[in-house]
Amino acid sequence: MLWCLLAAIASLVVVGGLLGAVLAPAAAVGCWLVIGRSEPASAVRRRETARRELPHVVRLLASALAAGADPAEALGTVVTALPGAAADGLAPVAARLRLGGDPVEAWRTLAAAPELAPLGRALARAQVTGVPVGTVVERLADELARSARAEAEDRARRVGVKAAVPLGLCLLPAFLLIGIVPVVGGLLTALHLS
Repeated sequence: MLWCLLAAIASLVVVGGLLGAVLAPAAAVGCWLVIGRSEPASAVRRRETARRELPHVVRLLASALAAGADPAEALGTVVTALPGAAADGLAPVAARLRLGGDPVEAWRTLAAAPELAPLGRALARAQVTGVPVGTVVERLADELARSARAEAEDRARRVGVKAAVPLGLCLLPAFLLIGIVPVVGGLLTALHLS
């Protein structure tokens, strides 16, 4: 409410007059809609954390499946072994599977979460087609590991580029003042003496 009130007051003050009075309610409603649709920063951080944890979770799930555990038991083991944002998203699915819920529906609900969607889609597809779940999860673990490595390399490259700009902005004036200005000053002095 405070932001909406401030938006209305700002439109009254900045635009002023009759047009400002007409725009004030529109600004308040627009602010209300934008704020209502925005996502809290904690939810964004939690989703990003779950997305970063997903390759490790999938690798552990593949290992549990390779050891002979059924998918429900393996998922329960993973949730217990790796607590965090990804495990919090997997816990309801593990509970549903332990209680005897439909595996396809359980995996599809997992696919509804954007950060855990690759795992949910792969497991639902494996359940529907009859492909061994362990093979699908192992392949997904390799794919997610490659993707995480590529993303880390991209972030490292971006850091280098971001660091070059401030460094250039600091060094260029120093180069001009120490290297160019004395030379130009010396040339101008030599021209005046001639």
